Amino acid sequence: MMPNDEHWMRLALAEARAAAEAGEVPVGAVLVKGGRLVATGRNAPVALHDPSAHAEMNALRAGGAALGNYRLDGCELYVTLEPCAMCAGAMLHARLSRVVFGAADPKTGAAGSVLDLFAQRELNHRTLVQGGVLAADCQDLLQDFFKGRRSAAREAAEPLRDDALRTPAERFEALADYPFEPHYVNDLPSQRGWRMHYLDEGRATASPACLCLHGPGEWSYFFRHLARVPGWRVLVPDLIGFGRSDKPKREAAHTWGWHRDLLLEWLDRLQPGPLVLVHSAGAIPLASLLASAAPARFQRVMEATDAGEDATVAWRAPFPDRGYEAALRALGAVPSGVSGPSAAQAARLAKEAMGYSGP
Repeated sequence: MMPNDEHWMRLALAEARAAAEAGEVPVGAVLVKGGRLVATGRNAPVALHDPSAHAEMNALRAGGAALGNYRLDGCELYVTLEPCAMCAGAMLHARLSRVVFGAADPKTGAAGSVLDLFAQRELNHRTLVQGGVLAADCQDLLQDFFKGRRSAAREAAEPLRDDALRTPAERFEALADYPFEPHYVNDLPSQRGWRMHYLDEGRATASPACLCLHGPGEWSYFFRHLARVPGWRVLVPDLIGFGRSDKPKREAAHTWGWHRDLLLEWLDRLQPGPLVLVHSAGAIPLASLLASAAPARFQRVMEATDAGEDATVAWRAPFPDRGYEAALRALGAVPSGVSGPSAAQAARLAKEAMGYSGP
């Protein structure tokens, strides 16, 4: 039985993973003729100091050497990412019979995304093109790679102070229902250089927006369902000492008054407009301080109803050991039997908050 397109794309994905391990953008390619593997290629422009060393180009070079011909008639090329103009041109010159790619490339793709070189009737060779084979797998590999790069760049730009700890990212990776893009700030006047993580989900122009405050031992995970309700903007900070924010080592750093002042500076930075303040039961002290300090900011203060499920695993995730727990000792322990609003409760809460139109 002849191997199908998915079989060859999986081989190309293996090449892409090898490229990622070498620090290259994860793109892989395989060249096939008559159902047999002829050559493979992976991205290597960084290692080879060669802007032309894309996965497809490397596979074409290896294929030409293997077949003893610069014409690759009857060959098919499988690549994990839509070819760029350079690679598409080389494929046409090589007289490939077919090109199959995985993920589309909206920035440089030359097989239909930005332009379509293969559709130019003026050219003297026709190569069949098919996209979307194992597209999700190919796209996930690229997204994970660039996410890691952004994280590394962020860590370099936002170094950790000697008097604090930063929870390793892998502690949060098992939480499948927390699929949010992280945001960070570390230069607010009251912040002392400690990094604060926050969520900023939904339409930036939504009004009112929602500010969610968690209590001691909780973090933005408490509002995971509320952050996914469509139609409004949801801001959810992890108080410093909790969640994905930095963990100062000394208990004296943690007071409700300091957290209030820091949040007010953060809101001044974001300028979200009118707000509905939604808080957990544990965050009543902080919500009261914040609403009293800036009453004009908040159209309404609401308490989130807990779903009554145990999320202890999520509450323990930010604290690998006792060294991370100064905020818990100062403000309160990890809660038990608490998980935050369910999806249905979050939808009802959002509907009530968005329907409110007066101070």
